[in-house]
Amino acid sequence: MSEPLGASSAAALRNPVGTHVKVGQGLVRGTLRGAQEIGAEVVQIFAGNPRGWTLSAGRPEEDATFRAGCREAGIRVVVHAPYLVNLGSPTPATYERSVASVAHNLRRAAELGAEGVVVHTGSYVSGSAEQAFAQVRAGLLPLLGALTQAGDDAPWLLLEPTAGQGRSLCAAVDDLAAYLDALDHHPRAGICLDTCHAFAAGDPLDEAGGTSAALDRIVEIGGPGRLRLVHANDSADPRGSMRDRHHPVGSEDGSIGLGCFRELLAHPATHGVPFVLETPGSRDPGDPQIPLLKRLRAEAWA
Repeated sequence: MSEPLGASSAAALRNPVGTHVKVGQGLVRGTLRGAQEIGAEVVQIFAGNPRGWTLSAGRPEEDATFRAGCREAGIRVVVHAPYLVNLGSPTPATYERSVASVAHNLRRAAELGAEGVVVHTGSYVSGSAEQAFAQVRAGLLPLLGALTQAGDDAPWLLLEPTAGQGRSLCAAVDDLAAYLDALDHHPRAGICLDTCHAFAAGDPLDEAGGTSAALDRIVEIGGPGRLRLVHANDSADPRGSMRDRHHPVGSEDGSIGLGCFRELLAHPATHGVPFVLETPGSRDPGDPQIPLLKRLRAEAWA
């Protein structure tokens, strides 16, 4: 992954740390200012309503100011697609809206200078997984082809496996093999590893060596450089629960524990990969989670 302009710390380049930030008062007055207040080196945002299908157009002047401000501050940006997106849905309207939403968010990411769009891998609800994967292929390959044509500065499509609830198409790390196969291992299809999701799906991230083994497996399945983002979340529930309940990193009652994040930060597969918190309190001024991950980062590379 290329190094962002304006970053001043070798450690930050190794693993920028940040959180999901609300747009609120706007991209500049809300997102950018909020990121700077909490010391975020990377931010994740929604480019519209996360629970609706409306394709919100941006304001070119604000987009340009936000893009320039993030570049100057050395803050990297990723966009998260709406929660409703499900490319495996058997409902034609949901599928068509999902494809349109992913395409729109990729356009917005390019306008905002974001390096990727996170998309949940979805579920097949009814019918067969084979049918759902055929839909995924038909919907995403044209979008991935357009990213290739757009050049190296185009955002990546970042596939985020789910926690395993419902008839999930991709949850545990091993499930990535079939999903990437459906996309011909396209070179612009990246991976977003959500630690809570992988743990809920059964990956032993709470065991010594478990996270390193999961990262080794990601490289084995996808090849080097496929992992582009980590959602750094502890879990409120035990391993294999298939429950998507994020818990603050560093809390005593988290089910995953800090060993997972130490292994993540020390593993060569995460070189240059941003870490984004999606946990309670992580975007509040004074919250300890961003400083904690920065400390673990420094320890990993001391």
